[in-house]
Amino acid sequence: MNYANLQARFFALRSNKAFELFVVSVILFSALVIGAKTYDMPPALLTVIGWLDVGITLFFLVEITVRFLGEPDKKRFFHNAWNIFDTLIVVVSLIPIEDSEMALVGRLIRIFRVLRMVSIVPELRVLLNSLLKALPQLGYVILLMFIIFYIYAAIGATFFAGINDTLWGDISIAMLTLFRVMTFEDWTDVMYETMAVYPLSWFFYLTFIFLTTFAFLNMVIGIVVNVMETEHAAEKERKSEENNEPTMQALHSEIQSLKAMISELSSQQKEK
Repeated sequence: MNYANLQARFFALRSNKAFELFVVSVILFSALVIGAKTYDMPPALLTVIGWLDVGITLFFLVEITVRFLGEPDKKRFFHNAWNIFDTLIVVVSLIPIEDSEMALVGRLIRIFRVLRMVSIVPELRVLLNSLLKALPQLGYVILLMFIIFYIYAAIGATFFAGINDTLWGDISIAMLTLFRVMTFEDWTDVMYETMAVYPLSWFFYLTFIFLTTFAFLNMVIGIVVNVMETEHAAEKERKSEENNEPTMQALHSEIQSLKAMISELSSQQKEK
C-alpha cells in the first residue's frame, strides 16, 4: 500500500461520522473521569481511573496522529488554531508529571481536554468563533457600559455611603453593588433601603436597569447573533467548497455573467 492510499484511508477515517462520534464519546468519558477524581474513593478504584486516564491520553495521541496523516497538505495542518490547541493538550498530557511539582499543571491540562469537544463538533466551533470575532465590536459596548457603571457608582457612593457603607462605601464596592442590581440579585432590598432616606432614589435604580440590562445587553446579543449568522454562512461556503458543490459566491458570479450576456444580446438586438 503506497503513501497516497494510506493518506486517503486516514482522511476517510477522520471524516467518518462514526469516528467523530466515538471521539466525542471518549472526550465525554474523559470529563467523567476528571470529575470522578474529585471524590474520595478506594485506592484500587483510583488506580483503575489512573489507567483509564492513560488509555484516554493514548487514544487522543492516536486520534491526532490520524488527523495529521489524513491531512492532504501537512503544512496547513498547523495553520488551524484548533489543531495547534489539540496537539498541545495531547503532547503535554503525555509528560509524566503526576509525582512532581508540576502535578497541578498536569491536572489542569487534562481538564482542558474537555475543550477538545469544541474542535471536534463544528457547531460548537462556529459558536466560539462567532464570539471571538464579535469581541472587537463588543469592546465598544462594554466600554460604554463601564462608563455608565462608573457614573452611577460615583453617584451611589456620594449619596448612599452614609446609609450602607458595606454596599456604597467606595466606588469599587458601589460598582459591585450595581452589578448585583443589574443581575436582579435581591436588588429591591438595596433600593428600599435607600428609599427610606431618599424616597426618589427608585429613579436611580430604574434608569440604571433600563440602560444596562435592557439596552446594552440586548445590543450585545444583537452583535453576537449578527456575527453568528455570518459565521454560519462562511461555514456553509467552506463545506460547499470541500464537497465541490457550487457556492453562493460562484452562483452570484454566474448570475452576473448571465445578466451581462443578456444585456449584450439585448444591445445587439436593438442595433439590428
